[in-house]
Amino acid sequence: MYLYGASGHGKVIAEIAEENNLIIEAFIDQDKSKKQLLDYHIIHEVPNSNIDVVVSIGNNLIRKSVVDLYQQLNYIKLFHPKSIISKRVRIEEGTVVMAGATINSEVAIGKHCIINTNASIDHDCIFDNFVHISPNVSIAGNVEIGEGTHIGIGSSIIQGIKIGRWCTIGAGAVIIRDIPDGATVVGNPGKVIRS
Repeated sequence: MYLYGASGHGKVIAEIAEENNLIIEAFIDQDKSKKQLLDYHIIHEVPNSNIDVVVSIGNNLIRKSVVDLYQQLNYIKLFHPKSIISKRVRIEEGTVVMAGATINSEVAIGKHCIINTNASIDHDCIFDNFVHISPNVSIAGNVEIGEGTHIGIGSSIIQGIKIGRWCTIGAGAVIIRDIPDGATVVGNPGKVIRS
């Protein structure tokens, strides 16, 4: 397998692959000054279309642009063995679940999402593609999160909330109302500061 994106986020994903006894052939990164990350070589072009890949880039928009550019690749999902995932969860291709994350019953997670360290996701949530749930986020049941939205570290979202597409929820925000597409939200309770 290959990891596309040789930076800090890539290091974490590489260690998840190692925990799953997967062989990493190399990182792929367009920055030609990068030669090695951890114990792995960095190459600067996709070797061919018949490879297993995880996009190891934390930025949702960049991750989406890579996937749009290389649609022919075989995108796999990775789950840290110390995550807790209900057998009734549906998780799409390219999504990564980090150590300590808990995902409860009947959750649906789209393509190329990041469920980061110690995130807690309760029952019946729906996440669209390219969502990033940061470390220590707590999401109650029946929450819907639109494409490309980033939920900042330590945020909390009460039950039944709908968050739009390509939103940014600031670190530690407490979300008690629905959030429209493209909004940036901070504070407790969460307040839209830009849309």
